[in-house]
Amino acid sequence: MSDPVAVVQQYFDALAAKDFAAVAGFLADDLVWHQPGGNRFSGLQSGAGAVNAMIGAMMEISQGSFELALTGPPMLNGDDLVAAPIHFTAQRPGADLGQDGVDLLKVADGKIVEVWLFSADQPAEDAFWGR
Repeated sequence: MSDPVAVVQQYFDALAAKDFAAVAGFLADDLVWHQPGGNRFSGLQSGAGAVNAMIGAMMEISQGSFELALTGPPMLNGDDLVAAPIHFTAQRPGADLGQDGVDLLKVADGKIVEVWLFSADQPAEDAFWGR
């Protein structure tokens, strides 16, 4: 499948279903992931393995409660960039996280090759994940 919007839709469907094997299948081996903020996950992640490990750590910290879902249809921006409006939530003892954001994903040859994330309240997300 090479339609960028369809790739992104199926990626988010897999995330919502917590089907992490399917999620991994949408990520290019040389993926570049821009994680915003000033928390333990912030910064540049290089490679699908690093991103999969980061998602696993988020699930561990949130005791499996981390969820992310589209709030509207993904929108093509140019030939290969897709903007996706999202909402994500997570809980851990003593803290709850829930906010909107926009994920911008670059797709090539049916795989997600680069991702930029934008959260509505980055300080709250930083506080939840910690340093």
